Amino acid sequence: MGTPDVGTTVTETVDAIVIGAGHNGLVAASVLADAGWDVVVLEAESEPGGAVRSAELVPGFVTDLYSAFYPLSQVSPALLNLGLEDHGLSWSHAPVVVGHPLSSDDTDAPVIHADPQATAELLAQRDPRDGAAWSRLCEQWQAIKEPLVKCLFSPFPPVRGPIQLLRSIGTADAIRLARFLMLPASLMAAELFHDEAARVLLLGNAMHADVPPDAPGSGVMGYLLTMLAQDTGYPVPVGGAGRLTAALVSRARHAGAEIRCATRVDGIDVHSGRAVGVRTEGGRVVRARRAIIADVSAPTLYSGLLPRDSLPPRLLDDLKNFAWDTPVLKVNYALDEPIPWRSANLRGAGTIHVGADSHELVRWMADLNTAVIPQKPFMLFGQMTTADPTRSPSGTESAWAYTHLPRGVVDNASADLLADRVDDVLEAYAPGFRARAIGRVVQRPGDLENADANLHGGAVNGGTAQLQQQLIFRPVPGTGRSETPIEGLYLGSASAHPGGGVHGMCGLNAAHAALKSDGASGWPRRRLNRLLTNVIDKP
Repeated sequence: MGTPDVGTTVTETVDAIVIGAGHNGLVAASVLADAGWDVVVLEAESEPGGAVRSAELVPGFVTDLYSAFYPLSQVSPALLNLGLEDHGLSWSHAPVVVGHPLSSDDTDAPVIHADPQATAELLAQRDPRDGAAWSRLCEQWQAIKEPLVKCLFSPFPPVRGPIQLLRSIGTADAIRLARFLMLPASLMAAELFHDEAARVLLLGNAMHADVPPDAPGSGVMGYLLTMLAQDTGYPVPVGGAGRLTAALVSRARHAGAEIRCATRVDGIDVHSGRAVGVRTEGGRVVRARRAIIADVSAPTLYSGLLPRDSLPPRLLDDLKNFAWDTPVLKVNYALDEPIPWRSANLRGAGTIHVGADSHELVRWMADLNTAVIPQKPFMLFGQMTTADPTRSPSGTESAWAYTHLPRGVVDNASADLLADRVDDVLEAYAPGFRARAIGRVVQRPGDLENADANLHGGAVNGGTAQLQQQLIFRPVPGTGRSETPIEGLYLGSASAHPGGGVHGMCGLNAAHAALKSDGASGWPRRRLNRLLTNVIDKP
């Protein structure tokens, strides 16, 4: 079952194969290589990075092609423990973290400053109760940050995080916290704050996922990203997102991993219920002694790479209900002057949530859920030169807008219509915006998928983040961990828990699962095996 055909060539045998050189795959490769494993990473595209890449779409203007701001990187053990700064990575921050104008006429948009006290004071000017509430929220975050991050990032079900959380705040408060985090974002914002300004700061951050603001569980993303914005900020890699990938590549190679691009894996070989190797597009076979980690989407792994008869029928049936997140449309801009926002305090913000107050966010999400192209799209907007002056010449701005099409609507005509409406919204909030744009490049859902197969239909989250496909339901019911029904095969992509975002935990969890399965006593055996293999293979 799943054995190579006659005529294929077994080119080599390694301890572990990582399929895909996205950030999760590169994290997994580093961790396994650090443990003494012989690791090869096979990437289908001509360069590594997946959705963490940058380029000059307009000469002189560096554009982050997919992900851009990295708040999760500042609390993720997967990235923090790799020492990427020793491999050329440095971070930059905008003067203001996040802004969210309440309307196109807003001249004093609410913003999150790096200093929590400064943010609280600004909110208190609108409603003194909200300034105090903001300070209490930040104090709570500092008290629970470490155990909460462990709860959210660890393989499901988490153990250490909940125990630490119970010790920190007690059972009664832990139950209240669990209820709080499961709230819809709209209800969470209403319970916390009195004025619309404070509410939209949380709601805008909640919209970084594809969960409706009135759906249970949407509040946890709003809370997490709002507190990270206030705590560690929304950093960007100096020089572009590609610098983060370059550091991950350097780190993996320093540990001993080999990375091969333009090497597409066509299938995974399974023998007696165990993954034993992969077949590449060129008909070559690479064997794996210990493990295979797949940094690919769950549908690609289970429906594309594995022999159908190697999988439980129920898993294949459940996979039919796998839901992608809504398609992304991204419009990239090169501007010859700073953006002329009506609200001057937005000019120092790296991330701006544009196009909707709390009521309009619900209407925007309703459009997406009813297959309507939004007339007034809500968007995430990045002022990249404001965040990192190396991105474009002094006095200019490299920027982008990111919004969504309805699920399943990926045709170019709809994408182009929505891109024009994005321009209209930006012009309304920043009169003169169009006149300053000297370059404009639209990335439609099909463009995203063509550049990275994991971004299926323009979905960037590895599958919806809604509650029915999280925790033990990710990617299908009864999973929730990186282990698969195939021995020695692990899912290490955003389709696995904890899901999307550039944090690397999906790769880290997969690597740890592989190491645990192999056992600590396996390391001397692997080293001896490799030495003997090298001697035998030499002419």
